[in-house]
Amino acid sequence: MPSFAVSMSAPTRTDRPERSAHRPMSHGLRRVSGMAKIRPVYICNACGGEFPNWMGRCQSCGGWATVDEQPVIPSALRNNGVGGEASEALCSIDDVGSVPIPTGLDEVDRVLGGGLVPGSVTLLSGEPGIGKSTLTLQVAMSIASSGSKVVLVSGEEAPTQVAARARRLGAVPPALSVLDTTSFDAVSAMISRELPQLVVVDSIQTVRIVDLDSAPGSVSQVREVASRLVNLAKGFGVSVLLVGHVTKDGALAGPRLLEHVVDTVLSFNGDRSTELRFLRSVKHRFGPTADVGVFEMTGVGLQPLADPSRWFLADRAVDASGSVIVPVLDGHRPVLVEVQALVGERRDQPAHLGAQGLSASRLRLVLAVLERRAGHRWDGRDVFTSLAGGARSDDPGLDLGVALALLSAGTDRPLPPDLVVCGEIGLAGELRLPAQLDRRLQEAYRLGFRQAVVPLNSPEGPTGLHLHRCSTMVDALASSRLVASTAV
Repeated sequence: MPSFAVSMSAPTRTDRPERSAHRPMSHGLRRVSGMAKIRPVYICNACGGEFPNWMGRCQSCGGWATVDEQPVIPSALRNNGVGGEASEALCSIDDVGSVPIPTGLDEVDRVLGGGLVPGSVTLLSGEPGIGKSTLTLQVAMSIASSGSKVVLVSGEEAPTQVAARARRLGAVPPALSVLDTTSFDAVSAMISRELPQLVVVDSIQTVRIVDLDSAPGSVSQVREVASRLVNLAKGFGVSVLLVGHVTKDGALAGPRLLEHVVDTVLSFNGDRSTELRFLRSVKHRFGPTADVGVFEMTGVGLQPLADPSRWFLADRAVDASGSVIVPVLDGHRPVLVEVQALVGERRDQPAHLGAQGLSASRLRLVLAVLERRAGHRWDGRDVFTSLAGGARSDDPGLDLGVALALLSAGTDRPLPPDLVVCGEIGLAGELRLPAQLDRRLQEAYRLGFRQAVVPLNSPEGPTGLHLHRCSTMVDALASSRLVASTAV
């Protein structure tokens, strides 16, 4: 009779992976001093992504074994629930120290709401080579030219490179100094010793705290350096301007906490095929975030463009079909841009749809409404639209301009050269009023335009600008065919 051996030990799994050396051995809630509980968070050292639980692979950047545990201590636990300073009546606090000091560059002051506030920390982000170092150096030279002490902490370039760029930009003021270091301790000692009005750190990813066992630019280094710089700025009343890099997808490199620590976050971008550069405020604790600064990159640095509308319309062909002028709103500033359209037949290949400088989804919406509400079909035809001069905008007021440009290109009939159009198109074909249309019409009149196709409930325009009010897109298309040029 066969016998069976029975094993009392549990079976082993040979396919079970070994526990990662990076995986923390404890999870969940922790108790501190037998009182409060701390829930840890898990942060990726590569991209700064935060997760509620540990994972072997970061869901944001795809890195393996990059997620580490970082405990978050509740604010009530920082003082152990005792002590602390007494509260102060808000009405008794003097806000004189929050008055911004002009940088001397009008476009920068426009975005910052007047200038840099003493004791504030501003972060400037942008793609490599877009002109961040040039812009910060121009700000530093402008402030130093008034006699104020300015120190540029150069962690990426040698002082000789910085000096050569400064001489190309103009005369170097004596009050501008450079500190060639990547050590935070050296930066801290310089601030406490020299008390400059402005400190420029180019870039924050190069500065390192030697007490932290991590490489420069890592999440822990960037987070701690930024936090300590904020404390120094507020303690000594020094304005700090940080330069930060961005990732491939355009996001700010480093932990997301960096954006919350600083007072102001500026984005500097532009199309590399043109000389235009745009400065926008993503976050600003001392003013609005709606304004935009426009610059032109030249051989002697960034030149502010006080009148970008003239720049965009400088090369306009007034007698070309498929062209229409639209006043868009970029922040609080109205800017006139040229919408161009090209429609062609495609018999042997599938039709193409292209949009440059404007949203492709808005273009598809306009095409669908034109087909459904106005009877214009686009089957088998190539459709291309563009904002001339490298302009970019997602303003809904572009809808009517795109529709008229497509109609003009499809019929090969130019629109009057003194005509501007502006309006948002709804799915029912109705025209909706865009924001601050009165300011847009004022800008159009200033540049010599005398006719405008606008929604029915539009406000009165300036004297001398004739408004063609239309309730639907079909009415606007008919109106554009009937208007006659009044240009001299």
